[in-house]
Amino acid sequence: MATAGILVALALILLGLGAAETWVHARNLRKIPIRVHVNGTRGKSSVTRLIAAGLREAGIPTCAKTTGTLPRLILPNGREVPVFRAARSNVIEQVRVVATAASLGARALVVECMALQPYLQWLCEWKLVQATDGVITNARADHLLVMGPGEADVAKALAGMTPRRGRLFTAERRHLAVFEHAAADRGSELTAVGPDAIAAVTAEEMAGFPYVEHAENVALALSVCGALGVGRATALRGMWQATPDPGAMTEHTLDYFGRRIVFVNGFAANDPESTERIWNLALDQHPDLGCRIAIFNCRADRPDRSLQLGDAYARWRQADRVVLIGTGTYLFARAAGRAGLDASQIVFAEGQNPGEIFETVVDLAGPAALVMGMGNIGGPGLDVVRHFRNRSLLKDRA
Repeated sequence: MATAGILVALALILLGLGAAETWVHARNLRKIPIRVHVNGTRGKSSVTRLIAAGLREAGIPTCAKTTGTLPRLILPNGREVPVFRAARSNVIEQVRVVATAASLGARALVVECMALQPYLQWLCEWKLVQATDGVITNARADHLLVMGPGEADVAKALAGMTPRRGRLFTAERRHLAVFEHAAADRGSELTAVGPDAIAAVTAEEMAGFPYVEHAENVALALSVCGALGVGRATALRGMWQATPDPGAMTEHTLDYFGRRIVFVNGFAANDPESTERIWNLALDQHPDLGCRIAIFNCRADRPDRSLQLGDAYARWRQADRVVLIGTGTYLFARAAGRAGLDASQIVFAEGQNPGEIFETVVDLAGPAALVMGMGNIGGPGLDVVRHFRNRSLLKDRA
């Protein structure tokens, strides 16, 4: 009986602590009148950074948090600090982010949704963020084992974080009806950023970015900033100054013992549609480079992604060589072979470190080559980017 009494007392204490934490979190949310929750298949981190930069430039104290390539908390002064995780990522860390933003006096918080499970996407919005403005960049065929089986199911999962009685912004067009239904159900206003808004982002405006940004992301971020009272010129000025996500599409040119190599970081685009788009963009921008090398970074814990990309790549404009790095590379190779890819194009570099991968690529490059990394930024992906970038910074090599 004594033991039972102790257990009941402990349960009551835990319940009391839970209620207290809930009350504190609700109070912190009320201190932040603008809360923007960003979700989608591709571009979440970039759009999060763009919106926050636009708000900061308008003089609105803004915190932002990304969970993309590297989890980062962006402070109101623009400085970035890593998000500490004692173990694996957990959606509950959003409570800590809200508390930090409130303690810093932020009037706006822009957070990237960190959940994949459809239920957790709903939970993150309704219980943790309670956004005034929701953003869904797009809905594409990725993470199908969790949100699938099809692309339409991905859209339905993403729609779970539609805010209540707020605003929802999206640049998705194929599954717009899903978001229209979700917004109507929750009493929110939907703003669809369509082709006209994207086309209105001029070449001169895009030229202000020191890295390769997508007009679709910029148009979406401008729409959100505009709805929050920030003028276009002000928002763009802030966006141009924003630090890009480590996974942003960047380009590095190096002269390696007389060999000209242009390396394009496309690792963060890992669904077939987005990846093919940036691959074509790189090919069109560098038609003069005689050799084309595609690096696909595979992950054994993302088998569906390797299978999708392998099958899709066989029907793309072809590289001269396909270098497979990471883990589980046989899945990509098998899917590509079944789809008709010539197996002689494939070079297996599984298990190689970034320096070894660099040497493998250089041996294939010839006098001039376009090299593009795709598939996953995790694993060796980010280290490969750093290796090529650092090489590009070396001057006057013999």
